[in-house]
Amino acid sequence: MSRTHTNQREPAQTDPKPANADAGTLITDMGKRARTAARVLALAETDEKNAALRHAAQTVRADRDGIIAANARDLEAAGARGLSEAMTDRLRLTPDRLDAIASALEDVARLSDPVGETIADWQRPNGLSIARVRTPLGVIGVIYESRPNVTADAAALCLKAGNAVILRGGSEAFHSNQAIFRAIQAGLAQAGLPGDAVQLVPTTDRAAVGAMLAASGLIDVIVPRGGRSLVARVEAESRVPVFAHLEGLCHMYVDGMADAGMARDLVLNAKMRRTGICGALETLLIDRRARHMAGGILAALQEAGCEIRGDEGVQALADGIVPAGEDDWSSEYLAPVLSVRFVEGLDGALAHIARYSSGHTESIVTEDPATAEAFLTRVDSAIVMHNASTQFADGGEFGMGAEIGIATGRIHARGPVGVEQLTSFKYQVRGRGQTRP
Repeated sequence: MSRTHTNQREPAQTDPKPANADAGTLITDMGKRARTAARVLALAETDEKNAALRHAAQTVRADRDGIIAANARDLEAAGARGLSEAMTDRLRLTPDRLDAIASALEDVARLSDPVGETIADWQRPNGLSIARVRTPLGVIGVIYESRPNVTADAAALCLKAGNAVILRGGSEAFHSNQAIFRAIQAGLAQAGLPGDAVQLVPTTDRAAVGAMLAASGLIDVIVPRGGRSLVARVEAESRVPVFAHLEGLCHMYVDGMADAGMARDLVLNAKMRRTGICGALETLLIDRRARHMAGGILAALQEAGCEIRGDEGVQALADGIVPAGEDDWSSEYLAPVLSVRFVEGLDGALAHIARYSSGHTESIVTEDPATAEAFLTRVDSAIVMHNASTQFADGGEFGMGAEIGIATGRIHARGPVGVEQLTSFKYQVRGRGQTRP
């Protein structure tokens, strides 16, 4: 049965507070309110959380025109600021993308509730019964750029995992984020959950980011989602633990035992389906034994409008290939540009990936099971694939409903960060009066 919670607040203002607002005071106040809401949310019923998510999805669909109008304001400002094509694509909302946002909210509602799940349990010889049980992390701070869908995804995942969340979106998506945030607030109100469980920083002042990074004791985990400069700043300055989402410098290796048609299709999809996402292919490695299929791959890419930057061997196969420099092997283009080189078999591919990869996603195309297994085992990235496009590097595609980011570190969360990754655990010990000798 649903409970009524009293910690309701009005949605944030639709215009940013002035840059001279006291960011430290603002974030401290938001953090205290989030901490209070988190205690309520940790005990919320699954049905309450699911009801909030489903009503939020309904509101997104019902307010489609209003959200797109808010997005148009951001797109107009982006054009005036000269925002890159990749960033503009991430910013843009369409009816289809809004429907995807609403569907993701519903997908998260359908997921199993991780809170209270028993991960493991065992009995000790002295009769003590011990269980490891999932618990919320507490208050999560999410700092992100461009993508308005992160507002919904992060709110949904944190809510389902019993966490309060403070969202700080980029200034370029301010109005879009506000519009989606209002839908989330409507869902919380409808379900009787505290409005402070999801808060959106109501200012574009960059000092708010610094205040969040210093909010140890109020925020339990920071999740940065954006470019290298943002992630580097968060990692360097944060006094709060960080789930790092580094750039998506993704590789695909076409083995000498690959199917030529499959290789062509996978490379084309991995690079050109959407060039501005972190799962987009940035470097293609081709086994010298696969030289006979390289021409067809390059031709398909060029026909699709992709600029190719290649080594000498690649340049010899087609006109219009730009010579690749050292910087190209470590570049996340987020554009229709791809660096390509020939390598000496699997060992050559592994050496290149070990040197240049950001640890995000790598894929191998081969019909040789032994080579595939060696690649999957030896590559140390968060996501490793066989005969699949790197564009599947997405929590929704993994069946996780959505993701708050792709964690490229090695601590706690790695790969798509979904509801389970947004929990910790505690030990519950049950006895019958045992005392320790």
